[in-house]
Amino acid sequence: MRSRASGLAVMLPEHLPAIAVQNQKPPIHTSARPARAPTRIGLPTATPYRTNLGWVCCEIRATSLAALANIISSALGTPLDWPEAKKVAGQVRSWGIEQLLAIWRNAKGKERDALLWGDEIEYLVVCYDQDNHKVRLSLRQADILAALANDEKLLQQGGGVPDLQTGNADAKDNPAPVFHPEFGRFMLEATPGKPWGIGFKDLLDVEPNMKWRRAIAKDHMAQSEFPITLTTFPRLGSADCIVPSYPVSGPKLRSQFVPDEIANPHIRFPTLAANIRWRRGRKVEVNVPVFKDESTPWPWKDPTVNYDMHNWPEDDDVRNGAAKDNYIHMDAMAFGMGSCCLQITFQAKNIEEGRKMYDQLSPIAPILLALTAATPIYKGFLADTDPLKNDRWRLPKSRYASNSTYISQDPRLRPQYLDPDLIIDADIKQRLVEGGMDDLLATHFAHLFIRDPIVVFAEDLQDLDLTKADHFENLQSTNWQHMRFKPPPAGSDMGWRVEFRPMEIQITDFENAAFSIFIVLLTRAILSFNLNFYIPITLVSENMETAHIRDAVSTQKFWFRKNPFSTHKPSGTGTSTPVRNGSRPATPTGPVEEEYEQMSVNEIINGQTNSTDGNGFPGLIPLVESYLNSMNVDVETRCDLATYLDLIRKRANGTYWTAAKWIRHFVQTHPAYKKDSVVGDDITYDLVKAAEQITREEGRDGLGKEMLGKRR
Repeated sequence: MRSRASGLAVMLPEHLPAIAVQNQKPPIHTSARPARAPTRIGLPTATPYRTNLGWVCCEIRATSLAALANIISSALGTPLDWPEAKKVAGQVRSWGIEQLLAIWRNAKGKERDALLWGDEIEYLVVCYDQDNHKVRLSLRQADILAALANDEKLLQQGGGVPDLQTGNADAKDNPAPVFHPEFGRFMLEATPGKPWGIGFKDLLDVEPNMKWRRAIAKDHMAQSEFPITLTTFPRLGSADCIVPSYPVSGPKLRSQFVPDEIANPHIRFPTLAANIRWRRGRKVEVNVPVFKDESTPWPWKDPTVNYDMHNWPEDDDVRNGAAKDNYIHMDAMAFGMGSCCLQITFQAKNIEEGRKMYDQLSPIAPILLALTAATPIYKGFLADTDPLKNDRWRLPKSRYASNSTYISQDPRLRPQYLDPDLIIDADIKQRLVEGGMDDLLATHFAHLFIRDPIVVFAEDLQDLDLTKADHFENLQSTNWQHMRFKPPPAGSDMGWRVEFRPMEIQITDFENAAFSIFIVLLTRAILSFNLNFYIPITLVSENMETAHIRDAVSTQKFWFRKNPFSTHKPSGTGTSTPVRNGSRPATPTGPVEEEYEQMSVNEIINGQTNSTDGNGFPGLIPLVESYLNSMNVDVETRCDLATYLDLIRKRANGTYWTAAKWIRHFVQTHPAYKKDSVVGDDITYDLVKAAEQITREEGRDGLGKEMLGKRR
């Protein structure tokens, strides 16, 4: 979704909604306000532009993202500091709920013809200093996006940067990719030029399209730069890790480790960072256990923490225990928001299908997190975890967490699967139920809306516009959980969507395509065979914690449902086809505890082949293969798809390593490594160079074969 801001048609990423609030409560109006006179500043007339998520308008061609940010900031208005934002938090929640109910009433019966889906790839832009054998993050996001936006050939192909371009990208059978800014000025986001369909041929276009995106991005960078797909930069937060360099301890982040200038200048980002810190009364506190190697001092104290810094009141945090022994300490949201991931968004046929996908994919998420683990280094130190740290704040779960609810009106959803301790806003739930929403979905949104709106602007609350969703998105988009249920944007022709968010970005386009294709095929199998993966939602949260353990994919077990079928199951060989059950499944009976058990990732993905009673879990890949059998896919396409499934299969059974294991091994076998957990500049340079080489060669030259095997 893209948002229009104050008459100035500006493309914003969906997680940057144009939110406008002020401390007033005038009457509610249900019709759209008269359009304001556009802010012209010499820009061309707006032209409809087709993106992968719908029709939008653009009327900016800029040469700098900073200039764009200034324009957007002026259009949005004045952001409120947290004390003022807190005063209107209740109003924002109330108006967001009214907008949600308006969408609910208008879209609850919406039907779409076919499933569409899209993927998002995020890159780190690195800059090599070969003379000094050093690699840094490049803060040239604005220049790179401007170069992409000014590429006429790219625009003619239907791609570019919608945030910065004019032009019409309609009627393109294979439009070029589109690029978007991200939180970090060292990041880029790329998406396909149009949604993917469910056709099997479409699936085979995903990897070439991902390669195309990376090639386009690289073509618009300096010779010394490269778009790498690592989850985090290994030395983010260490000295001299960015170019150009800026001093730390700025007024927004107030971080000891990263400067304010590391963040996108769009007004929402520094406001988000400042208000999160202000609301907490201290800086963000992230502590990741350090990996204890042979020569690691113990107890280990983070040597980068400055206990003598006195620039801001929050500098007392570390003197008051924020930096813990044996933990790598980080103090800014840049360490999370500056990370890259692989996200998949599905558009469902209708709301019922969307709710089912949300529920059934939720127990899958921790398994995919373990399989895609790729983050064993923070701030120049080896960590004792593999995926990105799942930080916890004051509430039982933070905004950055596994989801806490099931939402499908499925008779197989037993009350025992729900969280008995779920925190909700009872008044909001009552308003949603009074507005016609069912109890399950009302509970879901009443839980999300316990959070405070973080970014609030001082304008545009003279009335409540029920044709928009800005206040709703204020809360919805700042809950960063591993699943997101997304109502259709107000006034659009889009359907109900589900966002699958737990996966870490992989080093190669082949891997990212493989995981994307696997999840798409799994959703098709879930819907075709009416599969049931329900377990108590609290066990899903426990599984997410398990997934963070080092080498969890090989060493840990996860709670999972033993029988995914409503009636009977096929064999685990992938050669049989489950019966398509068109009737409504019966409500299960019997003790809930007998429905699930702990399984290894290999058993979940490939099946329990050694089950003594013959009733073991069939495995997710055999289920996908059964679905493919039922669709009579041609031999050539089936063989190509098998290449992707084989990566998942062998990653699960331990034949292939996760990226985290490969990175950890690379560091520990590097000649400069002193077995002290320190990942220095020399190691980082060689590691990033190796990742680039693997990106290009995909193991064909032997490098990275532990992750990829023998590639074609």
